[in-house]
Parts: sequence; structure tokens; C-alpha cells
Amino acid sequence: MEDRKIRVAITHGDTNGIGYEVILKAFEDPMMLELCTPIIYGAPKVAAFHRKAMQLETPYTIIKNAEEAHADKLNLLATFDDELKVEFGQPTEESAQAARKALARAKEDLQKRLFDVLVMGPVQPATGPAKEDKALTVMVSDRVRIGLVTTHLPIKEVAQAITTEKIAEKGRILHTSLKRDFRISNPRIAVLALNPQPGTEEEQIIAPAVAEMENLGIQAYGPYAADEFFGNEYYGDFDGVLAMYDDQGNVPFKTLSLEYGVKLKAGISAVCTTPDHGPEFDIAGKGVADEQSLRHAVYTAIDMFRHRREYDEPMGNPLPKLYHERREEGEKARFAVKAKDQFSTPLEK
Repeated sequence: MEDRKIRVAITHGDTNGIGYEVILKAFEDPMMLELCTPIIYGAPKVAAFHRKAMQLETPYTIIKNAEEAHADKLNLLATFDDELKVEFGQPTEESAQAARKALARAKEDLQKRLFDVLVMGPVQPATGPAKEDKALTVMVSDRVRIGLVTTHLPIKEVAQAITTEKIAEKGRILHTSLKRDFRISNPRIAVLALNPQPGTEEEQIIAPAVAEMENLGIQAYGPYAADEFFGNEYYGDFDGVLAMYDDQGNVPFKTLSLEYGVKLKAGISAVCTTPDHGPEFDIAGKGVADEQSLRHAVYTAIDMFRHRREYDEPMGNPLPKLYHERREEGEKARFAVKAKDQFSTPLEK
């Protein structure tokens, strides 16, 4: 690459939503161009329409391919230039298709290593039966990091979807991400219970998963009842939390992350983040969308790229291990579940 600044690809998301508004607002600040070389994967005519409608003056340069990106400018890569009607606040097949076209082109360029990290613009969740996702969705803010074992499932299907193997695997992915993406040397992970009171799932599925994670050398604790865990602010003692389903993680996350939230995909080779909100059709076109989540999605992607580079370099030629690393028994006792109130709360400090 010609420049040394990290190249950040940003897809425009659903074109009837707030994607362009938050992107253009985020890059109104020229300081953003000192952090990275941004490349919007979108459509020039649609971008121009949004910018005029929002009365924004953020300048950008239109390019045909990622190799042409200017290091000191906001670049707009034309993934298509078809006529597309913008209908603010109206989810349509055309607007969703525009999002898919931008993402498809970005994925092609990612395979060619034409940029370093990917930030996906806001889109509607896919409809239809949920597909098994080998990656782990992690929600990140300055106060908490929460990974989701299952996503986009009806509540009635969650209990059948969780298994000891799946929870342990998601825990392993979260553990690796905390070490590699966030440079936490020995992360502590709290695992939430499925039910408010201990039941079959906790005893036969989740607790064995915690034990399996421990056998892998992961500092895993739980399961903890979600209401008491968040209500008593136990999350402050942990580097990551593993929730069983969407609402169990999303509700406390959004409560705790008032200023911004970011989602990332852990367990994949690429650095990929997205704002913790959708297209927000109810406010699209009104000029009131907050760009902070998009801005922090860019920040998080940049930090992850740098952290992975720092983490991976010494791993390429590691020194021989001279001692056996073991967990401090005091740590285990500190976060153990009370015997008299199993699957509920950690011991008092």
C-alpha cells in the first residue's frame, strides 16, 4: 500500500436509512483523516442526495477502485451508479439490495487485501430462519463487552439451541478476542445463566461448559443469573460476559452504553465492526442521527488492527515456555458461585 495509515472500508448500509448521514457527520471532523484512510463503498448519486438533504458539507472524492484512495481525503468508491430512488424511512428491496451490493464489493476487495479493516453501515437484520454463525457477535462499549451465544432466535428456540460444546466454543472465541483484539493478557469471563432460577440448562449444559472452558485454561466463572449480575454491577469485575441470547445481552448493554455502542465479529480473520444500531428508519432524513456509534466503530476497528499486529508479531517466533502457567486459587474463590445460592452471585470481595 502506498500510505502507512490504516485503510478503513465503510459500507453505506441501507440507503433509505441513516447510513450516509452518520458517515458524513463522523468525517466532518478533519482529525478523522489523520487516523485513517477512509473508503466509503457506496453510490455517488445516492451520497450526493443524502448530503444535500442533510445540508452537510463534508467533502469526498469519488474513486473507481480502492487502489486510487487518497490518504488525506474521504474517498467514495462507486460500487454502482444506477438510478436509485431514495425514500427516507422506507425499507425497500431496492435499498436493501444497494446495501448488499456495497458489501459484496467490499468483501471482494478484502480478499485482495486492498484495505485493512471493514466497518459495515447499518442494515436491517436478515429475515427468515437463522443461520448457524461460527463467529461470535460481541457488543463493546467503554463499560462492558458482551458476547452472544445465539442471535436472532425466538425465545422458545434458545434452550434447544444452546449446547455445552457451543457455549464452550463461543467462550474460547471471546477469550481469544479479549487477548488479541483488546490486549488483555489474562481475561476473566462471566457466563450468564439461561433461567432466573437454576434449572436443567444451568446444571446439565452451562455449568459443564464453564468447566470445559476452565480445562482450556480460560478464567471462566458462573453461571450467574442475569438480573442479579447486572443489577449488582458484577460486570465491573470481568473483562467479558457471555450471554445466552439477544435480549439477555442487548438490554443491559444498551442501558450501560448510553453514549455509544459497537458490535464486532470475533472468530474471523478480518477485522469487522458495525455501529450498535440499525438504519433507524424512524429518524432517517431528519438530520438528527447521532454519529458517535459509527465513529467508535471506526476507532474500534483501528485499535483491533493495531492490537492484532502487536499480538501476532511475537507469536510468529515465540520463545520456549519455561514454566507452567496456572490460575491463582484466590481468583477462583473470589468469583466463585455461592454454594447456598448456586448459579446466582459471586462471593463478596
